[in-house]
Amino acid sequence: MPVPIAIIVCEGDIETIAHIAKALQHKLPVIIMKGSGMAADLVVDYLENKNVLCKKASISLGIRFDDSKYKELKKHLKTIGKAKELVGVFDLDQDDPAMLSHIVGEAVVSCWSLQDILHTYTDDGVGIQQHEEISLSSDHSHTETNGNTTKGSSLAWKLLRRNFVSPEEQIIHQVLEGFKESRPYVLNPQYSSPTSLPLYFYFGYQLLQELDLTEECGPVLLLEALKANRCDYVRVLLDQGVKLKMINLPELYEQTVSCQKCKFKRKDCLHMQWILKQIQETQAKKLCHEYRSMMRKRIKHGNPQEAKYIVDELTELSVSVADAARGLCRKMLRYKEYSNEYTTSETSQTSDGNLKDTNMSDILLWAIFANRKELAEICWLRGENHLLTGLVCSAILRKLSKKANNVKEQLLSIDLEKHSKLFEQRCIGIMDSMYEEDSQHAIDLMDDEAVVWGIHSSPLTFAYENFMYDVVAHTCSQKYMNMQWYKNLAPDLTPFLLSAIRKPKNFFTAPLTKYMFNYILFFAVLIMYSSFVLTSIGDKYYSQLILARVFEYTVYFWGAGDFIEEIISCFGCLEKRGRSHRGYYSRMKRYIYDFWNVVDLLSYLLLIVALFIRHFHPSETFTLARRMYALSLLVMYLRFLEVFLIHRKLGPTLIMIKEMLKDLLRFLYIAVFVVFGVGIYYHANLWPDHQAMWSGGWTNWRIWTIIYYPYWQLYGDLNLEELNGSNQTDCTSNPKEWESDFSKTRCPQEDWTVYAIVAIYMLFSNILLVNLVIAMFSYTFERVQENSEKLWRFERYTVINDYDWRIPSPINLVFLPYRLFRYLAKHDCCLPQCKKICIVEKKKKEKKKREKNEAYQRSLQRIIALRNHSKL
Repeated sequence: MPVPIAIIVCEGDIETIAHIAKALQHKLPVIIMKGSGMAADLVVDYLENKNVLCKKASISLGIRFDDSKYKELKKHLKTIGKAKELVGVFDLDQDDPAMLSHIVGEAVVSCWSLQDILHTYTDDGVGIQQHEEISLSSDHSHTETNGNTTKGSSLAWKLLRRNFVSPEEQIIHQVLEGFKESRPYVLNPQYSSPTSLPLYFYFGYQLLQELDLTEECGPVLLLEALKANRCDYVRVLLDQGVKLKMINLPELYEQTVSCQKCKFKRKDCLHMQWILKQIQETQAKKLCHEYRSMMRKRIKHGNPQEAKYIVDELTELSVSVADAARGLCRKMLRYKEYSNEYTTSETSQTSDGNLKDTNMSDILLWAIFANRKELAEICWLRGENHLLTGLVCSAILRKLSKKANNVKEQLLSIDLEKHSKLFEQRCIGIMDSMYEEDSQHAIDLMDDEAVVWGIHSSPLTFAYENFMYDVVAHTCSQKYMNMQWYKNLAPDLTPFLLSAIRKPKNFFTAPLTKYMFNYILFFAVLIMYSSFVLTSIGDKYYSQLILARVFEYTVYFWGAGDFIEEIISCFGCLEKRGRSHRGYYSRMKRYIYDFWNVVDLLSYLLLIVALFIRHFHPSETFTLARRMYALSLLVMYLRFLEVFLIHRKLGPTLIMIKEMLKDLLRFLYIAVFVVFGVGIYYHANLWPDHQAMWSGGWTNWRIWTIIYYPYWQLYGDLNLEELNGSNQTDCTSNPKEWESDFSKTRCPQEDWTVYAIVAIYMLFSNILLVNLVIAMFSYTFERVQENSEKLWRFERYTVINDYDWRIPSPINLVFLPYRLFRYLAKHDCCLPQCKKICIVEKKKKEKKKREKNEAYQRSLQRIIALRNHSKL
């Protein structure tokens, strides 16, 4: 083997620069330590910008130049500039110390690959000079060496013939055996350093290319390149058609994602392994732990039969590792696995049915869990369904970032968040470019359903479910939403209404029509409900007015139908086309987190309570029932405000109110403790030793007196006469009277400390707390105003998506049996006659699916993704 030699330059003078020039003329690589000063920094500055030589020569070297010395210096620097591909630079201030060995190895490889460095000899002693020029750069390797290298002409081949006395076939067998069965010894840490990796790739790549075995034996090179995060090697090997063997996938996870310093069961590790364990312990254990124990068994067993058994175990583990990674992905995003005979399988099977090579998506998912940004981009560009895959990657990284933040891994959390935004920006770039290239296909792409790691969804649906506001607010998304909102009719109100005559089917099934009709009925129900609450709750008037009973039962009838629609919205069980394939728990959680859905459920609950009180707890005056009906009506009026959410101007205002309510709740968490503390102080000193705290009815509990004064003081009602004890009217100081009759008020005692606490409390509450909540409101207003268009478009999609399948109440009760029939047919729970209808309908759907030009859309995605990448 030729001995790799490199010259490392620190500081130095003009003689050092001359020495560098002579070394480069002899084809010796030079590593310059940038930041060491003097000659080293002067050379680096010259290579970056030749025009600074006059300014920095004297300053860097600390000498005065005459014309002859300056010409000599310039001559040497020109020589260095001509051979700058052999110069490596290591920045002492910024580069990681571990990078030095990589820079040295790359410099040696670049020297060997470009110049004549070795003379080997044939059997008859005739010298043969090496002229092969091979580079492992991604720009040249694929075009210059693919099938054009003459066997026996490369440096790697000549080194083998020089160091082995065996016949050629035996040399090939001995060398390639390591690539097929195990790691070559050159990568063993006992015999190598990080510098060995570039040399190993250089020789191994040359040898495999000449023998035309790159695809067969290249997986070892690819595995080591992935573990070492060498993106240049990975690009070249993938371009040559090399695929990672499935059996190597557990090792890849174990050596990159797993933590090497602790066992899996310990709970004090803040590594990615621990973060994944918080999501799903069983699946994380397969990714990070089982391979290590299995390899220990493999080393112990020397028996060939036992070794074969361990290899079979590794093959089984590799499949489970791939499944565990996908399952972990779905667990994080709360999707259930989608399996359908019509969808493309994501297995890693080859044409002969053997589990041999991994899918590119498996490597991409590993790169996401390992947070390898460049490798993730390389795999993503070579995958399929770029838009949906990129959105899924972004969502996974965002979830991992939140989990890392929960375990106080701030730096890792920030890095994962940046990686997530990077994928989201790539997807937005694809949408921008596709819309400019072919707007119609870009719009159709937003509803192009696909399966990524068992997650079945479309780009727009997935972005909405994972709160990707920029994607939902994009022009492509909005164009698709408009088509859906107007049912491909004219996107303006007046021509849309006129289309009721020309295209009645589209008009009456359009979400906009159902939306308007729903709120017209809702408004009519509000009028009926208001009339009933104002006039006819008591039996005397109720029995006399038939119209009152009509109004009451119309409200019940409408409420039942609307409640059914909310149940369908929550669980998605009867939807014509479900939002996604998420589990019921995830859908219910998302439904509850929506403010307007909470208001809806509250109105239903109050109406049911009022109904039961009126009919099962009657009284002469119906006071309690009237209160509950009125409260239910109040919530329904607040609920009606949702109709303005679709309006471009009023919609952002409602969003601001909703966000400010969150700020108000945070303020109340602080205020409630202050109010209770001050109220207890007031009560303890104004009414000392008050024993009857919880006596009488709940309206006479003393807790209300404790809260009363400090709460109203927040709004400026001081009540100073009561607090200083001077107001003795309508009260009694006789303990027997107020203890026996709870309707009588106890007179307060005078205490000057209460006045002092009032002064401090008013200063703290009115000046500090109230102004604090005002400042919070101002910040929320500015934040929402800045992103008002984006937030409004997101909320608008919620309405459009709901009314795509929703039927206004109470008309929906008429169609309920048909929808139940469709649901049973879809889940094969019906009679054979129904199944036949279902099969015919499914074939029609599949035919429409095949008619879509999905291949063109996905090819266009790849072209756009590669074009955007090349621009960067």
